[in-house]
Amino acid sequence: MTTNEGHVLPTLLEVSEVVCTPIAVIDGEGRVFRWTQPAQQLIGYSPAQATRRPAASMLASAADWTAASARAQGSHGPDVWSGPVMLRHIDGHALEVGLRLSRLSGPDGAVRWLVTATRADAVLSSAARGLRPSSLLGRAPVAICIRDAELRCTWVSGTAELVDGIPSATRLGRRLSDIRPGTESEALETAMRHVLHSGTSAIDLEYPEWLSAVGAYGPFEASYFRLDGPDGSPPALCAMWVDIADRDRARERLAIIDEAASRVGTTLDVARTGQELADIAVPLLADFAIVDLADSVRLGQDALLYPAPAHSPIPLFRRAGLASINQGAPEALWAPGEEISVPPTSTYALVLSTGTPSKTILRLPPDSRPHRGMAWAEKIRKYGIHAFMVVPIHTRGEALGVAAFARSKNPMPFEEGDLLLAEELVARAAVGLKNANRYTRERAMALALQRNLLPHHLTGGSAVDVASRYLPADIDAGVGGDWFDVIPLSGARVALVVGDVVGHGIEAAATMGRLRTAVRALADLDLPPDDLLTHLDDLIIRLTREDDVQELATQVLWATCLYVIYDPVTRRCTMARAGHPPPAIIDPQGRITFPDLPPGTPLGVGLSSFEAVELAVPEGSVLALYTDGLIESRTQDIDAGTDRLRAVLAQRDLPLDDQCSAVVEALSAHPPADDITLLMAQTHGLGPCQVASWDLPPNPAAVGKARFLSARKLANWGLDHLVTSTELIVSELVTNAIRHGKGPVTLRLIRDEFVTCEVSDTSNTLPRLRHARVTDENGRGLLLVNRLSQRRGTRYNMGEGKIVWAEQELTPGI
Repeated sequence: MTTNEGHVLPTLLEVSEVVCTPIAVIDGEGRVFRWTQPAQQLIGYSPAQATRRPAASMLASAADWTAASARAQGSHGPDVWSGPVMLRHIDGHALEVGLRLSRLSGPDGAVRWLVTATRADAVLSSAARGLRPSSLLGRAPVAICIRDAELRCTWVSGTAELVDGIPSATRLGRRLSDIRPGTESEALETAMRHVLHSGTSAIDLEYPEWLSAVGAYGPFEASYFRLDGPDGSPPALCAMWVDIADRDRARERLAIIDEAASRVGTTLDVARTGQELADIAVPLLADFAIVDLADSVRLGQDALLYPAPAHSPIPLFRRAGLASINQGAPEALWAPGEEISVPPTSTYALVLSTGTPSKTILRLPPDSRPHRGMAWAEKIRKYGIHAFMVVPIHTRGEALGVAAFARSKNPMPFEEGDLLLAEELVARAAVGLKNANRYTRERAMALALQRNLLPHHLTGGSAVDVASRYLPADIDAGVGGDWFDVIPLSGARVALVVGDVVGHGIEAAATMGRLRTAVRALADLDLPPDDLLTHLDDLIIRLTREDDVQELATQVLWATCLYVIYDPVTRRCTMARAGHPPPAIIDPQGRITFPDLPPGTPLGVGLSSFEAVELAVPEGSVLALYTDGLIESRTQDIDAGTDRLRAVLAQRDLPLDDQCSAVVEALSAHPPADDITLLMAQTHGLGPCQVASWDLPPNPAAVGKARFLSARKLANWGLDHLVTSTELIVSELVTNAIRHGKGPVTLRLIRDEFVTCEVSDTSNTLPRLRHARVTDENGRGLLLVNRLSQRRGTRYNMGEGKIVWAEQELTPGI
């Protein structure tokens, strides 16, 4: 049978637009020839009741059928009629529907009508949504075919050829398997037979592939309805199908976008985010992808520290991402991290400045591409690059760079949907790049601040040899608040300190600087370790209360600290900690111990529960002070890290600086999740020839003896030029100790980098520097000591009393 396709096709497309359903076929006499289950569901008549029944009897008004038939059969009228009618349900109530009559005619001259119907509420709903059948069906054409009980085609719409490429003349009178033998046709016919035998409609069956009009395989979706005939007559089948390749491509693009949400921007690393964008595009969108960022967007934490380039009329880019279906990306002219300069009129520069993407079919290499002579042209020819897209990377009005995509092995050119997908991927990556760029700049500032606040030249004098290492955390964790210091104290002693501010970023680095300065100031007061930590705890609490910004207050809330004082004269260490890991001590025989120090509470808690411990440290021992980043990570706890540290420290055959490097390299993760700080100090002792000590009776006669003993000792040391000044210093300090102190008095001279005079007594009263008036007879002693010495001060003994000391510089060369 044939049909007038020019008139049937628009009507059938309009029918499908509002979900029209074939319900019947009517012969030339107006009687029902075929009846469907949807028809039975619509007005209640079974196929047996409806077949051979006049169609007009099912209308509420027979005049509707007469008008429809007359108009459809007019000599100049169309072969399709549509309009609203009232059907009469089998139970008697009227039902308003939109009815369509499509004329079917065959070579024998018999005329039949395909009847489709749509409920009026569906039509009104469609109209309310503003749907226009012509616009929608232009994107999703529907093919319709009627087959007999043997699955031979008896009628087909003209749309079918557009969907599957089979001409109507070839299809009519034949089964599908006769036209295109194969497993696909057999599967389709199996589904058709099931509908014919069961009477159950099959809706929206998806098939993964079929030969399309251009000869390529593509997916489609089919629906089958049985058309029931009169008793004893074989039924027929109505098939409707549509090409869903566009829909599947849309689903694939949505899947790519969904995957990009979990794969792009996973870190705060600019370079890694750029590479993630390139990786997600290949091979899902392109065969080759590059991500080039404007030179203002720096790659990596260290690269941010070099100065920004001067303004140049030639745009500069830096490659941040590169991916290809070919191993090693041989299509690329620049490697990741390399700088790229392009002409101001290039596609790159124009896309970056205008924010408008570019999509090109490449035949010859365009002059506007970044180029190195004819290298790009050679790449195009060698790898068959035929399509190219350049998409700007910008967010919130800021241009960050461009992303370029190319196809070579994939023969299809880029479509508008591909460009939209690329723009969506780039937009998602732009947010991550923006955040990473801002975070990386802030991290660089925090790192620069921290490096400036940390000591650059450590010296332990003659007391200790020192080596240190500081390794910042990886870019995702952020710069922390670790600090370390070596502070010279009086009496050739030295203080070793390591601390860690809780938190990351500029606030933690700034707080670290404040605490390090405070520790140095408190160390100059010669406070014992436990007293120093108590004062530091009070300071953090005051800083927290003074900060009005809640975010900053949380950054300075807590800190941990370990403070150690080593005395090379007594070869003893005094140490205390505030929630910090204890030090490791390696004695000259290689034995490693972690002293059992009271843990203390972190600084800022306010409990001030700090306790100092004093222990002997043999000369030649090594003290290792560190932060928890060295021994604790995401994959191991502190105990496991401590065991690993013990094993690494057992290797004593390296110089101190090399051993410090070996410990960090062996224990640090790559990259570290937290800042790592390590301070190692090898102890030395002062021999008897460098120290002299005398106990003096607490009476004025002892002053002369003290002057004599000190002068004789300086002469033995070859420091005769310091005898006069030292006698004056000793005289004043011993006199004050006898006059204002209690109990026995001890005089000690230490020859190290300085000549130190120490006078101790059992009184806790500290001397105070006075400025005596002209008429005063006393009060000039400490002022004289201050003028004669390089430094002077007072400290408490660990036991009882105090020590007043004064240092004098040695003559250069002595």
